[in-house]
Parts: sequence; C-alpha cells; structure tokens
Amino acid sequence: MKLPVSLLKDYVVTDMSPQELGDLFTMTGFELEEIIEIRGEPVLDINIMANRGDGASIVGLCRELLAKDPTAVATPLLERLFSGYALPDDESRDIWEHATITIETEECSRFGARLFRGITNGESPDWLKRAVELLGQRPISLLVDLTNFVMFETGQPLHAYDYDHLHGHRIIVRQAKEGEKMQTLDEVGRDLDSSMMMICDADRTIGVAGVMGGLDTEVSASTKNCLLEAASFDKQSIRRTRKRLGLHTEASYRFERYVDPEGVVRAINRFAELLQEITGVKSVGGVADVYPSPRTATSIRLDLKRTRTLLGMPVSLDEAATYLTRLGFTVEVNQEEDSLTARAPSWRDDIVRQDDLIEEIGRVHGYEKIPEALPIGSTPLGGPHGQHLWTDQLRAAALRTGLNQIISHSLRKETPLDAPGGLIPLREPGSPEHAFLRNSLMSSLAEAAIRNGGDDVQLFEMGRVFVPKEGSEGLQPYGETRSLAFLITGDLDAPTWKKRGDEADLFAAKGVLESLGIAARRSLRFDKPVTLDPRLHPTRQADLGVGVFGQIHPEVASAMDLPEMTFLAEINLDAWYSSEAIEPTHAALHRHPALRRDISVLVPSTVAYEKLEEAICSTGGDLLESHWLFDVYEGKGVPEGHRSLAIALVFRKDGNFTDEEGNQARDAIVAALAEQGAILR
Repeated sequence: MKLPVSLLKDYVVTDMSPQELGDLFTMTGFELEEIIEIRGEPVLDINIMANRGDGASIVGLCRELLAKDPTAVATPLLERLFSGYALPDDESRDIWEHATITIETEECSRFGARLFRGITNGESPDWLKRAVELLGQRPISLLVDLTNFVMFETGQPLHAYDYDHLHGHRIIVRQAKEGEKMQTLDEVGRDLDSSMMMICDADRTIGVAGVMGGLDTEVSASTKNCLLEAASFDKQSIRRTRKRLGLHTEASYRFERYVDPEGVVRAINRFAELLQEITGVKSVGGVADVYPSPRTATSIRLDLKRTRTLLGMPVSLDEAATYLTRLGFTVEVNQEEDSLTARAPSWRDDIVRQDDLIEEIGRVHGYEKIPEALPIGSTPLGGPHGQHLWTDQLRAAALRTGLNQIISHSLRKETPLDAPGGLIPLREPGSPEHAFLRNSLMSSLAEAAIRNGGDDVQLFEMGRVFVPKEGSEGLQPYGETRSLAFLITGDLDAPTWKKRGDEADLFAAKGVLESLGIAARRSLRFDKPVTLDPRLHPTRQADLGVGVFGQIHPEVASAMDLPEMTFLAEINLDAWYSSEAIEPTHAALHRHPALRRDISVLVPSTVAYEKLEEAICSTGGDLLESHWLFDVYEGKGVPEGHRSLAIALVFRKDGNFTDEEGNQARDAIVAALAEQGAILR
C-alpha cells in the first residue's frame, strides 16, 4: 500500500517526518518497506498483513496513526469519513425505479449502487490525477480515477458500469454456471465454473465479483450514464476465484484481506460528493442498498491481570480502554474486577478472542516499553527430549547401518508404490506432479533411487504421511502420522580388489530393521500378513505390527523401473513410539573367561529358526551369554528338504567353566533342539 505523505496530511494534522511516520507504522504492525519518491514527493510503501484489510486504505492507516500518536489530530474530512458520510438523499427510493439488485449467493453479504446521469467521462482534474499517480496508479478517465481514489481512501473497492449497456438495468449477484464464459476488462476470455461469484445483468455475466469487471459494460469516453457499485464479498471466495483465473487486482487485494460491509454506503456517498464537486452531476435518487444479514458485533471480556502477564509490562485499565477506544472499539470498563468488555468495530474481523485485544493494547502502548528483566521460574530441559530425541536416535542408527537420508516433498502424483487406501487430492493443485498428499514414503525413495542410477543404493527417509479418514467431515478429513521408510538394492558395500560387496537380500533388510529396533528400544514382529500388501512380493513380505517389510512386487518393480531385488520397509513412528519400550539392561564386566561351543545341526527346511532360538535361550538360561548363527548350508551331503545350520554358543558364569560343564550345557541345548526336529551332525 502506497501512502503519500502529502495526501496523509489532508486527513491528519501531524508534524512527523516521513521516516518517523514509517517507524510509527512499523511499530504498530504495518511494516515500512521503503520510502520512495513519486513526482518529487515522499511516499511510504507499507506492507499490509493478510488479516488486516482495514490497513489497505488511507482512512485505516490514519486510524492507526491517531491511536499510536495522541498528539496527531484528525481533520474535519477524516471526522466525516469516520462518522459514516451520509448524504441528504440517502433515504430516497427513486433509485429502485431505474435499477434492481438481486443477491442469489451467500458469498455476497451486501450490495449497494447509485445511478448518475448526464456524465461527461473526460480527463480528471489535475488534483485527482496527481493523487492517483502518488498512489501508484495510472490516470485513465474521470470515472475510473475517481473509483480508484475512493478505494485507496476508504478501502472499499468500487466499480462503474455503463448504465446504457446494462441489459434490463438489472444487477444479479450469483455463482457462475459450469461452462459459462466472459471477457474481462483486460480483453481476455475467461472460462468460469460454479465456484466463482459473478456480477450479471438480465442476460449475461458482466463482471468477476471482487476481481475485475467485464468488457461489455466498461465505461468509456462515450459513457453518459453510470451505475456505481460497492459491495461486500466473502474473502475466501475472492481469493479462490482470483487464483483460478490468474488475476490480481487492487480490488481483489483488499477483498482477500476483508472489506468492511458497513463501509459500502460510505464509499458510494464519497464518490457521489466528489463527482458533484468536479462536474456538478448529482445521483438519481439515493443508494440502492441490499443488506440481507447485517453484521453483529461480539463482546469480548478482557482480564487486565492476564494482559500484564502476557505483555510483561504494566498497563492500567484506563490506558487499555483508551487504546481500544482510539482504534474504534466500543469499551465498557469494570473497575472492581479490573477488566473490560470490548466490541470490535465492523472493519476488524480479525478480533475474535481475548488475546487479540491484548495484542492491540501491546502494539499501541509500545513493545519498546517492555522492561528488561532476568528470567524467572524453572529452566526447561535443554536440547531434544521425549519423542524428538527418540527420532534423532533412530536417524543416527539408520545412518550407522549405511543408509543415506533423503528429504522429499509431501505433495506428489500417483504411483504404484502408494499405500492401499487412496491418496488425498488437493483442492487447488499447483501441477499434476503435486496434486496429492503422500500416504507413503516408498514412492519418494523409489524416485530417488532411480535418479541415482537405480542400482547399488541404500536410502531412508523420515517424514509425515497423510491417510484419508473414513466418514470424516470438516476441514481435516485425514490423519497425519510420522513415518520411517528405507530402500536397499544392489551391493551393500563398495567393491574391493578382492571381491564385490555383499548383495542386498531379504535378510540384509531384516538386519537393518533389527538394528533400528535396538536403537528404538522397541520390538518388531515379523508375522505373516493377514492381508497382502500389493506393493510387495506375495511370498516375501512380513507384517511388522507397526509397518510393512519385504521385497518389491515384480510388476511394481517393472512399472517403477527398479531391480526386482529391491527391498523396502515402512514403519509408523507414532505407533511404534507408543508401543511398550524395552528397558536396557546393564551388567558388570566379567572377571572370568567365557567358554565357546559350536554345534552343527540338520534341520527340516520347514522349521523356522525363530523356534530354534527360543529353545536355545530357554535351555541355556543364565549360563548362555550369547549365541549366533554363522553358517547355513544346503546341497551335497544334506538330505533334500533339510539344511545344515552352524550355531555358536558362548557360556559364562561366576567362576571358571570346566570342559565337562561346557559339554553338559551344550548337550542340554542339543537335546532341546532335537525336540524341534534338529539332528546333531
């Protein structure tokens, strides 16, 4: 928003310099971006926040200046604009004999109009052209320049129609029809849809509500009669329409931030007064004003004790009431309870709760007045803790296993590696490649693997995934969880002159999961899935309880251009963290040596090694310190349907083991394995 200093002083009497004015606005929350010169005069370029549409006008910024600087004085012109700007003919109903207005959509809360006859739409007077240029606009014609000036002055966008080109002399505000088209003022044809709000006459669309008018009813040098429009539209509707049409105008800039519905008639009357001063033309009748649901203000109670606590500085009840009153609030003070009740003015739709009032008081009182003080209270634990620390430990464990971390976008297109259950589409996708919220990290890992050659890659990612909720309604029809996934394929180690690295297989992927489980201090199941995951090989996948794991399905591998020997896993981190933690155990260093015994057993291939491990651990008891499988053999000398397993057993006790004791412990384990079908070789 460009604010010429010379124009500002037509509304407020102040001795502040341009830089001092810029600093004041910055301290109130309207940041000064720069001071520029237009026609040799200083102009403040002020950033208007997305929730402060009232600041996108001279009147709104003057109100902020008067609230912050008690020495500034409003001029009679500003006092009139504050008071509502009524004209003597506001009660006249003659206007309805010449134009009718119908609102057929809830996205328009108010619509007003005035009719002017016998206009000569020539050049603007010098003062108006100068003002328009200082505001950063190009002078075009009297009617256009005057609508622009009043918009910058009051914050209410206006639009002038050539009354003689208005079919049926009717205005209808409605949603567009599917397949409807129109040509806007920039001479571009626009395809419309039912989400867009339109201004129409009796036969056609003549304007995109709140964004841009149509070419058919444009005012020109030949315009003799003009119907002036001012309205209040839903800000979300305007933003949605503006984005879909790729249009950005000064009007849409204001409507997106909120335009005061109570300012509709004021802006129309201000235009009528200025037009009469310049040309002598009066309007026909009064204002045609359709306002089906007038705005009602909500009272908010403010506790001054809470105000002082949040601001960290003393503010008296009278000071708080004065600040809010200067900003246009209606205030009732309760001295006994040290509180007040405030009703926000119509131009402040951003005020909805007590904390909003505290912010208003703080910025007017001055954040620079917050005293310096040492921190009080307890000091919180530094660094990450809880689930954040646990996540960092998992990340470090994944890196130790040799995986490389990637970070990908949460928006993506559909792929064969998306989790079953469907993706969540965006309402306004920026491109087909970013049209959905991801429901799995596997697709991102696959694409990263392909970009890195597709072979010999080991990747992992930690991020959020989004899953639809069945039967959910409202603004968030989905669940959001954190996930960890990894992908390995090809050589796991760099090849040397002696040999190539080990090839990725199902057991290597399982080893990664077990390492992650140790770091997470959480258990992982490797159960046969009840429902097969279509992304994974039907006979080489497992249900982890909190995720899935297995080899990629051959058809999916072909579709994604990945090797068939690609292994994937994905874990729901929120569910895993919520599961029961395994507390670590600690033992003193042993003063006595361990005793190792190796055994080789012949086992039917149908017997899971997990069963053998259970037998070894339960039989070995406290004497068994550790054990591991160090060789698996199938082939010559081993009966068909069997395999030979070599297992290391390490025993230790308080005192030295004798050979006889070691043999007895070994034989007990061999006997337990025999019950599982294992035969000592």
